[in-house]
Amino acid sequence: MNTDPLERLRTAAAAREAAGLRRALRPRTPDHDGLLDLASNDYLGLSRDPRLAEAAARAAREWGTGSTGSRLVTGSTRLHAELEERLASFMNAPRALVLSSGYLANLAAVATLGAGGLVVSDEGNHASIIDACRLSRARVVVTPHKDVEAVEKALANRTESHAVVVTDAVFSVDGDLAPLAGLHAAAARHGALLVVDEAHSLGVTGEDGRGAVHAAGLAGAPDVVRTVTLSKSLGSQGGAVLGAPEVVETLVDTGRAFIFDTGLAPASVAAALAAVDIVSGHPDLPGRARANARALAGAVRDRGLATAEPAAAVVPVVLGPPEAALAAAAALAAQGVRAGCFRPPSVPPGRSCLRLTARANLSSDDLAVIGRALTAVAEMKVSV
Repeated sequence: MNTDPLERLRTAAAAREAAGLRRALRPRTPDHDGLLDLASNDYLGLSRDPRLAEAAARAAREWGTGSTGSRLVTGSTRLHAELEERLASFMNAPRALVLSSGYLANLAAVATLGAGGLVVSDEGNHASIIDACRLSRARVVVTPHKDVEAVEKALANRTESHAVVVTDAVFSVDGDLAPLAGLHAAAARHGALLVVDEAHSLGVTGEDGRGAVHAAGLAGAPDVVRTVTLSKSLGSQGGAVLGAPEVVETLVDTGRAFIFDTGLAPASVAAALAAVDIVSGHPDLPGRARANARALAGAVRDRGLATAEPAAAVVPVVLGPPEAALAAAAALAAQGVRAGCFRPPSVPPGRSCLRLTARANLSSDDLAVIGRALTAVAEMKVSV
């Protein structure tokens, strides 16, 4: 018997090292170490907007730096209530409930609403949805990517009293759009709730940035539940669940991810409120983000690299083995561009990739720099 409890961890770390799967924290400077940012989820370029910063600072001065408790004790402020009202209005939802992260929003929605029933989940869903499925103690059926027929079959064969179908709206790595109309029709035929994670579609998808569910004409459907994060297009921190009053009340009464979590800090709430106002008042922002994503995808394809037409702001460049993705990310950095580098377990084996994210505030000069950097990646592709 091995008496060193850390030996297995060292052995596993060595195996990850050999497979090119070690990770490291690399603290950045405020200007991304002088690199052009194509790695963050700041799709509308609002995280450094002075209006958000001033709103956050004002809230911190008035309310303090923390919410001081769970939402059901002292962690609900008038700011939280205002943000919930504004989010619900902007996204045409009956109610909204703010949590301290988008991850927890998915945990709360899926684990609570699916508990003891059937959960049908797309194989491409985000890790927070996968974890929520596990925590739900439901029977979970994982269906092939965007396969409405497989979802229909799983629902038709269920013996459980209730069911939830859950999907990303825009998938976080591939950047493609879920078949929301088909999924909703299948769920409705079998009396199931449809839960849609709008993390990568809020602020980008649809002419006014109200998200993919709104664009699909499903925003008012009582059997559709949406989760969002406030940390991407809205440039702040936190998450929310949007749905019928019965959904929100159930989460408040029984949702462990909501009940036992400290409320979102007032500064983050205020910044998100300011961001909703900006997006509401500037309907051109989502279109600019999507246009820049199309320009990025075109630059990728022009250099002989493969990518699909983006549904939102995410542009993946699949390169295969982890070493190829790491080398490509290093080549971009050498040309002044920071890109996301995704390797297993974030993506399936053989699908390591660069993940380029467009922003509404990318300039023509920025796009020229990106083009030169992608040329460097294309030239090294043969050797990787």
